[in-house]
Amino acid sequence: MEKSAFEQMDGTYHREGDYLLPNLTVPESPPVGIWGQRRKRYLKTQREPLYNALLLSGKLDDHLVEVDTQADAMFFQLVIQLAAQNGVSEQLKVENQMEWVKQMNVIRGQAVEIVYSELIYS
Repeated sequence: MEKSAFEQMDGTYHREGDYLLPNLTVPESPPVGIWGQRRKRYLKTQREPLYNALLLSGKLDDHLVEVDTQADAMFFQLVIQLAAQNGVSEQLKVENQMEWVKQMNVIRGQAVEIVYSELIYS
């Protein structure tokens, strides 16, 4: 006995009117943080061939998660190191909170620029 066209198709389908439509699901992608999103935007706008190659090979999400993880760790490590180098301590925070905030904002800005140049824009 010969199978009908419906029985020969792989997967599951649902009927909408006169049509059989496949039940498609989008694979879950891992959550990407702010650094990964910035890397994605950079690749999409400045390195389009690399972006397309990663996207078409299915490696884009893994790449973005890896960059996000590395950038996050690098950022926090840099903030700690730069604060120590510049003498920004908990003691300063207690004695002069506004000066501590000012210096920490400068340090965070420096750390962001280093992460951009070393990971996001490379």
